[in-house]
Amino acid sequence: MAGKTQLQSHLHSDYTEPIRDPLWRHIYLSKEFEAIIATPPFQKLSRIRQLGPAFQVYPGATHTRFNHSLGVFHLSKRILAAILQFDSAIDLSLEGVKAFLCAALVHDLGHFPYAHSLKELPLADHEQMTGDLVLADPLRKIIRESVGTDPELVAAIVDKHRAFRREEDHLTFFRNILSGVLDPDKLDYLNRDAYFCGVPYGLQDIDFVVNKIHPHSTNGIALEESGITAVEHILFSKYLMYRTVYWHKTVRVATAMIKKAVFLTLKEGLIRPEDLYNIDDVEFYRLFEQFSYPPASLIRRVFERHYHKIVYEVPFDEEDELHTRLLDLETRAATEEAIADELRKRSGTYVSGEAVVIDIPEFQSFEIALPILGKDGFHPFTEADSVFGRPVVSGFNRALRKLRLIVAEELAAKVTDPEELLK
Repeated sequence: MAGKTQLQSHLHSDYTEPIRDPLWRHIYLSKEFEAIIATPPFQKLSRIRQLGPAFQVYPGATHTRFNHSLGVFHLSKRILAAILQFDSAIDLSLEGVKAFLCAALVHDLGHFPYAHSLKELPLADHEQMTGDLVLADPLRKIIRESVGTDPELVAAIVDKHRAFRREEDHLTFFRNILSGVLDPDKLDYLNRDAYFCGVPYGLQDIDFVVNKIHPHSTNGIALEESGITAVEHILFSKYLMYRTVYWHKTVRVATAMIKKAVFLTLKEGLIRPEDLYNIDDVEFYRLFEQFSYPPASLIRRVFERHYHKIVYEVPFDEEDELHTRLLDLETRAATEEAIADELRKRSGTYVSGEAVVIDIPEFQSFEIALPILGKDGFHPFTEADSVFGRPVVSGFNRALRKLRLIVAEELAAKVTDPEELLK
């Protein structure tokens, strides 16, 4: 294992190549890490918008997964440096530290285009695809020969379902830092998304957060009791960003239209899941532009900002049998077709299947599994003196998730009893 002094020197001295960033000002890479961002898989991230169709609501939201990935690397380095200041920090190897920083930099390599529009579809997890890219050249060779760490460890840090053979490399420790309440991914995207959307809700006091972090042997990091407000700020910021940006009603309409188009095109066998892997926003649009299959036209409608209209919305109720059945995409598609058929009968005119869309946002975890360091040692956040207990956090989803019936604009005036149509 490397000594803490050696690791601190590495973090402070070996990353000397600056990249200007509007959010963090300067992000410093090494020559070896510059080689990673020059590869085609990483360059592809500059052609995937971080927030997908949200730019049509917030025109400034054209930042990319490339920007975000650099930010996650930057904050990961800061968090690691903060942990290494403490005598209680576990002994880490230089190889492990490099693997963690590589994982932070490449964590989104396998991400799909159009933000999270393709979630819930029968596709591989983007973390799995990231791991596959890391274990293939050119990244595998650069990580092993230039950076000087194990590509398999990098892949396993990103993809929690991927096994790794050596426990002494502190795999769980690194995974918990990269994914948690105070993880660098969340700290970057909340700040970055708020900055580019021009809203104040996601902005965090990063210096305060980093200065309150302590190492924790199993969780990766813990937080001083005096830093509880940082967690409260993050939780409420995430809630507000979902309410105003990520799940803005227009963004939800676009997301639902894209999801329906992809689901039905996959079901019809016109495309394979593999056709959607490792493509950017432009390639995604071109893929669907070639089809005369009517549901595929929903992609073009979103691209041209010809959105369907919301004719009915109600809070999603986990106790409602209909609501829970509609979580299944097959059931949802059949219900959409049945509604379109009923509208055909009522109007006496043709109503296409793609004219009707049902949207239910996926469950979001406002996780609070973070140890708090008090005078008597570590204790769970749930025992901390905070208003953000489980009832409040659970209430976030109840306030955010809406079941919506969405129809083509020319059809909206004809829907007079949307609740009955859904029954």
